[in-house]
Parts: sequence; structure tokens; C-alpha cells
Amino acid sequence: QVQLVESGGGLVQTGDSLRLSCAASGRTFSNYGMGWFRQAPGKERELIAAINWNGHSTYYARSVNGRFTISRENAKNTVYLQMNSLKPEDTAVYYCAAAQGSGIRTSLDEYYYWGQGTQVTVSS
Repeated sequence: QVQLVESGGGLVQTGDSLRLSCAASGRTFSNYGMGWFRQAPGKERELIAAINWNGHSTYYARSVNGRFTISRENAKNTVYLQMNSLKPEDTAVYYCAAAQGSGIRTSLDEYYYWGQGTQVTVSS
């Protein structure tokens, strides 16, 4: 089992930045590829960023590419999502998740462990 706890969400204005953190506990953190998802009201949960076990490979959804950066510190069992140039359409609940296996995973079904989510609201 892996337990995940997100933090860092909040209410910001258009153009602001936020950094989300996800602290993991349980099994060896570096065994897992990690991802950040988001879900807006009335929409499906979508993968926005993923990272492999050592941080050397990343994936971004087109909607956030160039504005968001995913990173991890295995020594701290933590994965981050730096979000810059935030837009109102970034408003959602953001979830971190751990995938089965250490590589990049881009399908929701490949993520076995989930955090409780943190709300990000971007006002215009």
C-alpha cells in the first residue's frame, strides 16, 4: 500500500503560480511512476503530468505543457507540480497518483494509489 497526501492548493488569480506537493508513505517511493491528475466539475479526471521513478522522463498534457513542471525528490518521498501562468480553466481538484511500475504511465487505469485531492481555484 502507498498512502498519498496532497497539499498546496488554494485560490489564486489569473497569471499566478502555485506549487502542489504530494507526500508518499508506505512502500518504496522510487518503485513507482507518479502522476498528477485533475478533475473539474462535470468533467472526467485527466492526466496532466507524469514522471518516471528517477525524474529523468516526464510527460505533459498539451493543456499544461510549458506552464506546469512535475518533479520528485525520492529522498523526501515527495512529488511536486509547479504551476505557472495559471488560467481560470485550470480550476479543478488536483490528485496525485502512484502507478504500478517505475516508468511513465499515461492511462488512468495504470494508477493504483490515489491521494484525496486538493482544490485549485483560479479567478479571472
